[in-house]
Order: sequence, then C-alpha cells, then structure tokens
Amino acid sequence: MIYNKILRVFKEKFAAVPLVVKSPGRVNIIGEHTDYNEGFVLPAAIDKAIYVAVSKRNDQTIHLYSIDYLQDYMVQTNEVAPTKTWTTYILGVVKQLQLEGFETGGFNLVIDGDVPIGAGLSSSAAVECATVYALNELFGFRIDKMQMIRIAQQAEHRFSGVKCGIMDMFASMFGKKDHVIRLDCRSMAYEYKPLQLDGYKLVLLNTNIRHSLASSAYNERRQQCEQGVAWIRAYQPQVSSLRDATMDMLDQYVLPKDKLVYQRCSYVVAEKQRLLDGFAGLENGDIAFLGKKMFETHEGLSKLYEVSCKELDFMVDSVKHNPDVLGARMMGGGFGGCTINIVKEKGIDELIEKLNLQYKRHHYKELTAYVVGIENGTSLVKPYTAVAV
Repeated sequence: MIYNKILRVFKEKFAAVPLVVKSPGRVNIIGEHTDYNEGFVLPAAIDKAIYVAVSKRNDQTIHLYSIDYLQDYMVQTNEVAPTKTWTTYILGVVKQLQLEGFETGGFNLVIDGDVPIGAGLSSSAAVECATVYALNELFGFRIDKMQMIRIAQQAEHRFSGVKCGIMDMFASMFGKKDHVIRLDCRSMAYEYKPLQLDGYKLVLLNTNIRHSLASSAYNERRQQCEQGVAWIRAYQPQVSSLRDATMDMLDQYVLPKDKLVYQRCSYVVAEKQRLLDGFAGLENGDIAFLGKKMFETHEGLSKLYEVSCKELDFMVDSVKHNPDVLGARMMGGGFGGCTINIVKEKGIDELIEKLNLQYKRHHYKELTAYVVGIENGTSLVKPYTAVAV
C-alpha cells in the first residue's frame, strides 16, 4: 500500500511523523480542450493517486524526495525556481503561494503514487493539488479548495509552461466517489451526476507513448483558439471565448482568414454541443448515446484539432466495431497517453488480450490497461504530529 510505504520512507529519512495527503488522477468522459475555451467538461477523479507526506523544519530549507525516482532535491525557500524535473510541479506551488502572500517556511516532503506519468491522467495536476492541500494543512493558511485549484493552475502555467485550463485541478480536488462532474469552466458552477454504467466499466488503454504538454503544440492550440475569438469579436463584441461562438460565426469571420484556425475552432464549437448532448444521454440512462459522442470526439481531435497520434488512432479504430465497446476516444492533452473506453465488463479481458497482440504487431510496443473506478478528490490521509527536524 502506497500510504504505508510513504510513511515508512518518511520516518526513515526525517525521523518525523508526517501529514499525508492523497490527490487522484482524473479521467474526462467527454469535453476535451474545452476548459480553456470556457466551455463544459465532464471529468471524474479515479482510484489512482499521488501521495505527499510533509512535515515542518526548523530552518528555511525545502527538502524533497521522490520514492519513484530515488532522488533528493534541496533548495532554500527564497531561492525557489523552475526545474526540468519532477520537482518543478511542487516548487511551482510553493512559488505561487509566496506570490499570493503565503510564506511556507522550510519543510520536508516525500512523494509517491500510482498515477501513470505522461498517460493523460493528469499526474501533474494531482501533484500540484496534493502539494497545495498539504502545505495549506501544514502551515494553517486556511485557503479554500477553489483558491487551491487556482494556485495549482498558476503553478502549471508559470513553472511548467503549460497554459492549461482548470479541469484537471478541479477534478482532482473536487472529485466524488461514483460520480462525474459537469463543470462550467466559465462560471465554475458544477453538479455531480452518478455514473451508472450498468454492466460496463471504464477501461484506459495506455499507448505507452509519453506525451509532453509543455511541447509547443498544446499552447499553440490555445493561441489558435484565441485568434479565432479575436477575429469574431471584431464584429461580434459579445463573444469573449469560443463558448459564445457558433459555426455560422466561424464560417463568416474565421474561415476567410485562416483555414487551420477555422479547423481548430470548429472542433471546439462542436465539442461544446457534444458534451451537452452526451450529458443528456447520461441523465437519461442512454450510455450507448454517450459512447457514440465519444467516438465523434475522437474523430474531431484527430482530424480537426490534430492532437492525436497514429497509436491513439489505432486504439480507437481497433475497438470501433467491437460490440462490447460503447465508446472510445483519446484523452488528455494528446500526442500520446491513453484512450478511455466504455467496455462491457464480461468482455474486458478478451479485449485487452486481443488488442495487446495487435498493438505489438503493428507498433512494436506493449499496451498497458487500467480498469478504473471513480473516487473522491484530494483529502487528508494522516493527521500531522509536529516533530520538526
């Protein structure tokens, strides 16, 4: 168990009993790349999480240790800066706290978890949410959850260089067991909906192609969306994001200027409606309809938004006509990572076995499969007993 391991390692390294926080990874059923366009998303926290254990120090040193990488990192609280390693997600949170007037003092932190890195399950957001939650508890800042997710998001922007939307942090922080979250990324209004799959399960198929959201492609997509909005707003000043745009507006104001920007924007406008339709299907118990919308989303992500890759397309194409699969699509920022699939429970083992053989034959790689459950969001696992070192 990760909790027992992180507690043991922490005690061995720092001779202290730590405060322990867990923060889950997330899936997004439908509504991809809509969060930074002020649209809707439908995420859920999953039963794979990042754990951080923390305790105060008597000096101004921040001492970090990763069980996974077997690496230590030490820095003074007044010298926090971006790195190109796992530490940047933690340090980004520290710096953002400082910028908002919350001084941490020195602390020890050990990190571990079972959220696959680079798989599109938002491991970075889980790290950031776990860190801000733990430091809030440790130093008594009394920051509410909504402010914590904003701090985590700004940490990602400033230290990782990824201009991500709010969905990943929100899902990690506000997840609810056996429920999805319908989140309005403009107003931040949200509602929970029980996820009743009736004999089906969520299966994640990892291409084991590591994606890097910090690569310019993710930020480029965001810039293209903003450019489309700017062209529309010149004639329709009430349009502040693609949330407000229609296909007619894109045809009239964007297509004549740039076909590629038009493609990007048309995917987002269509996805906005797909999510609302898919959520209605979920409310009506029509999981097959929701699955159909997932396939449509993948087509748009692959052909219009162009954030897929041949391995992700292979995964989706391979299950498209399987009667045990209601829906599938690539998930996350793109260019690698996982597909999310709604699969009939009795057909899961056979699907994974067959697809793994096909994937190895065509792409010379192993796929990794995860059958995931929906869990609660970021939470305190172990109360803190102060033993400063």
